[in-house]
Amino acid sequence: MLLAPLLFLLIEASGSGVGTIAQLIWRPLTATLLWNTVRLTVVVTALCAVIGTLTAWLVECTDLPGRRIWAVLLVIPFAIPDFVVSFGWASISTWVQGFQGAVLVMTLAVYPLVYLPVAASLRGADPGLEDAARSLGLGRVRTFLRVTVGQARGAILGGCVLVALVILAEYGAFEILGYQTFTTEIFTEFQVSFNVPTACALSLVLVVLGGLILGGEPVARGKGRAVRTGAQAQRAIRRHPLGRSTLPVHAALAVLVALALGIPVGASVYWMLAGGVPFLTGVSVLDAGWHTALYSGVAAALATLLALPVALLAVRHSGRGGRLLERSTYLVLAMPGLVIALAISYFAERYAAGFGYQSAALLIAAYAILFFPLALVGVRASVAHAPVALEEAARSLGRRPDEVFLRVTLPLIGPGLAAAFCLVFLACATELTATLVLVPTGVQTLATQFWAYQQNLSYGQAAPFALLIIAIAAVPSYVLARYFDRLPSRAGTGS
Repeated sequence: MLLAPLLFLLIEASGSGVGTIAQLIWRPLTATLLWNTVRLTVVVTALCAVIGTLTAWLVECTDLPGRRIWAVLLVIPFAIPDFVVSFGWASISTWVQGFQGAVLVMTLAVYPLVYLPVAASLRGADPGLEDAARSLGLGRVRTFLRVTVGQARGAILGGCVLVALVILAEYGAFEILGYQTFTTEIFTEFQVSFNVPTACALSLVLVVLGGLILGGEPVARGKGRAVRTGAQAQRAIRRHPLGRSTLPVHAALAVLVALALGIPVGASVYWMLAGGVPFLTGVSVLDAGWHTALYSGVAAALATLLALPVALLAVRHSGRGGRLLERSTYLVLAMPGLVIALAISYFAERYAAGFGYQSAALLIAAYAILFFPLALVGVRASVAHAPVALEEAARSLGRRPDEVFLRVTLPLIGPGLAAAFCLVFLACATELTATLVLVPTGVQTLATQFWAYQQNLSYGQAAPFALLIIAIAAVPSYVLARYFDRLPSRAGTGS
């Protein structure tokens, strides 16, 4: 399933000929798209790394008042689709266009991808290492950079990889902001010009970029490990006092939440009131909301179920093959949703005689493929924290493997499965590109109906759909925030 989009690209490319594909790639347009995509990815990833790490440290390692409230508020912006964030900003300011607009919108939309894993990592970090560093004469800043950040390095890099892959595959936000990247050009070539060879050639470049990001992450991570120094490290982390910085820190966090959460919600409310459209009174809104929740829920359950055996293999039977299998699944994140949708349509038409074309089943399958890596992240984290000793004890008592899994393993990893479900549900409910292609005839989702109104500049009619998307996605975002708040990190154990 996960190889289907890549096979589709290779089949189409081989049909056009290597010479034609090479000629399409080596064009001035490709160089422009590469520059636009790479510089945006680098800048946004760096900003997300800084913002995500600092906010995670403030929430987890300081005496910040109201830290639990901030922990939720800092995650909820992830529930707002990138295209809704860009809609909110672009509808109130002409400055938010082009490169600067893309940097602002994407940073505010995806920094939680770094915040969540770093917060979990810092929660399980070894406080004894910081004490040792201070006793050796390191100041607070050097201790933070060399020890605190060092212990969370793996989580930071992992979050940065997700940020970079999301940027590579984003379409809706860049289309609204007028910023040309590979994804916007691929969509134009596929849907407007019907130029399949050019679109496939550009998609292959995008896949190569994703492969380079995935391949470079282990190199950047290095071979160093952060380990607990001993039993005393299990004590509660001593929170650093903010002192006079308390008010400035609160102000900075309030500004961040206002920009990431307040502007999109506020703009949507403004346009809804200005357009005179009563919220949730149209049958189309309720119908679109129902189909969004239905398709997203089924796809999230399917992706979580498919991720379970891969997570068990990667954690319990780790080896070169298992690691390669696990890491290769993340390459899907670098493919635009349009490519996933067209690949599924292609194989349905060619090998299934059109069976299921433009049906809910194909859309759900596209969601499951597109967001399988997100399910794997949540399931793998849960499996990694499940004590193997309990399973071994159950086997020693004569229980069969299936009984051990159902009665011991499954209850242990249950919260992680729920978190993975919420993560995929959130992504599906806010997905746009694949939905535009595969949505069943006569059916609208919140994303497609919002997009139709937004493209026609009917902001008042688009606003209720944007608000309902945010409302639906806020619930799994809250569950994710609470899950990661309770999750101890394995970063401190060197696993």
